[in-house]
Amino acid sequence: MTEMLRGEHLTVSFGGKAVVDDFSFRLGEGEWLMLAGPNGAGKSTLIGAIARSVPCTGRILWKGEDIRGMKSAQMAQRIGILSQTNHVGYAYSVEEIVGLGRYAYQAGLFSGRDDGGREEVEKALEMTGLKEMRHASVLTLSGGEMQRVFLAQVFAQNPQVLILDEPANHLDLKYQQHIFTLIGQWLKEPGRAVLSVVHDLSLARRYGSHAILMDHGRSVAEGRIREVMTPEHLQQVYGMDVCAWMREMLSQWEEKGD
Repeated sequence: MTEMLRGEHLTVSFGGKAVVDDFSFRLGEGEWLMLAGPNGAGKSTLIGAIARSVPCTGRILWKGEDIRGMKSAQMAQRIGILSQTNHVGYAYSVEEIVGLGRYAYQAGLFSGRDDGGREEVEKALEMTGLKEMRHASVLTLSGGEMQRVFLAQVFAQNPQVLILDEPANHLDLKYQQHIFTLIGQWLKEPGRAVLSVVHDLSLARRYGSHAILMDHGRSVAEGRIREVMTPEHLQQVYGMDVCAWMREMLSQWEEKGD
C-alpha cells in the first residue's frame, strides 16, 4: 500500500499547554482515516497543523517530502482541505465558487491559463449534482447546498488527498448521507486517500476504513476501524459505555407501538 501522508511526532502548544502531544499518523492510498475523540481532544488543531495554518513541531510528509518546503500551489495540487464552515459575502455563482478550486493550476497570477481546468470543474459539478444550479447565487443556498458547493470546489482542485474537518457538521441527515456518499465515490479512484475529523461515531464506523481515537492530544488507539471502535477503547476515551448507548438509541426504532 502506497503511503500518501505521514505525521511524525507532531506537537502543537498554546500558552505552554500541548493541545496535540507527540502525535504520529500514517495515511495510505485507498484509506479513509477517521479521527475521532471527545471535544478538546485536539482533532481540529491537528487538521490546522496539516493545513499549515497552525504552527507545530515534528514533520508532515507527503510521500516522504516535508510539506513545509512546498509552495502553496504545489501543496494545493496534492492536498485538498474542506473546513466545517465556509462563508461567502458576495453573490458569486455556484460555478464561480467551484472554479476557484483551480487557482493552483494557473500558469501565472494574471494569465488565467489552466489546461484541463474546465473539464475538472464540469466533472465536479456533475459529481455533486450541481449542474442545474451552476448559475445560482451562493447567497440563496441552504447550509447543506453550500457545503456541497465547497466539496465540489475541492473536487475541482483534483488533489490526491482530502482533509475534512467535520464535513457534515450541523447538516440535516439527508445532506450528511449525501456528503459522505460523494466522498466515498471520490475515494474509489486510484491514488487517493481521505483523512476526516468526525464527531458522529456511527458515520465513522460506516464509512471509515481506519481510525485513530484521540484524547488530550494523544493517540489512544489506531488501526482498522473495527479494531479501534471497540467497547473498551470507546469507554477509555469517552468515559461511558458508548456501544450500550448506541444500542439503546437504536432500540427506539425497533419498538412496535407507543
